[in-house]
Amino acid sequence: MIPARRPAALLTVLALALAGCGAQVAPDGKKAAGGSGHYPVTIENCGVRTTYDKAPQRVVTNDVGITELMFALGLEKHMAGYVMPDDKGDLDAVPYKDAYDKVPRLSKKAVTKEMALDAKADLVFAGWNYGFGEDNDLTPASLKKLGIGSYVLTESCRKGPDGSARGVMPPLKALYTDLRTLGKIFDVRDRAEALVKGYEKQVAQVRAKIPAPGDRPSVFLYDDGRDKPLTSGFYAGPHDIITKAGGDHVMKDLKDSWTTVGWETVVARDPEVIVINDYGDTGAERKKEFLLSYPPLANVSAIKHRRIYVMDYAELVESPRNPAAISALAHYLRGVRHG
Repeated sequence: MIPARRPAALLTVLALALAGCGAQVAPDGKKAAGGSGHYPVTIENCGVRTTYDKAPQRVVTNDVGITELMFALGLEKHMAGYVMPDDKGDLDAVPYKDAYDKVPRLSKKAVTKEMALDAKADLVFAGWNYGFGEDNDLTPASLKKLGIGSYVLTESCRKGPDGSARGVMPPLKALYTDLRTLGKIFDVRDRAEALVKGYEKQVAQVRAKIPAPGDRPSVFLYDDGRDKPLTSGFYAGPHDIITKAGGDHVMKDLKDSWTTVGWETVVARDPEVIVINDYGDTGAERKKEFLLSYPPLANVSAIKHRRIYVMDYAELVESPRNPAAISALAHYLRGVRHG
């Protein structure tokens, strides 16, 4: 998938923003002077090229999927801390519990410039609407002014003239891209490649068992919202999770990541299964109660047959948990067709 072109001035600003401590921008692709080992290295992130002459040592991450990308690569020692609200999961019962125990939790709210400064961060790893945003004045450009570098979650890369839509490649490709790119930045390429190959094998094993296109149950992802549901378009994690698990994603034509639609669209597409994203102040049970009692949905197949499947937030955003989530959803969808 070819990213939308950015204005030259914007590319220049973002390129400067992404060059923090230990990083230099290489607009011509040439390596920076100095460094040791496999450095300097030049990477591309959301269309911006940056050269690192050493690995960042005090990374601050925002949100669960982003934090666990670092953990999956064994980079706890390179982290100054992470930021994560309580509604993103029980950290005592997750695959990376030991890593969470080792790295300081800086806040249960939102990452801020002040927090990054207090942590003496040399890199902030977040995403657009996953921490970065003009509304809170936390952007690669604002961090650059403080001497702090940035890495943007690939799932959240912005596109278009106003940057309102997000996504430049399929979700699993975004996951693999980030793992490989971080592997270069932190000189753990072998670890990154092993993870990607393992995930690809796991997904391939699931895909080998899915039904033919005409026999795949249609699936709608419900994140939250009553007036208008927040859901997943083509570029958010649920799209690949649903399709690789053997489902037909009813919102695959939306060329965005996380976005809203009208309930009339959901009714018209009549999904056979609804997947609930379990997070936020409104838990999965309350979301399920709302869906089952909302009159406009009464004749939707998933509601009539009570085919509602709950998945954790950390499984649905870009994260190392995506491949296992595909396996779990595939098992459920096989039951829909054969149960």
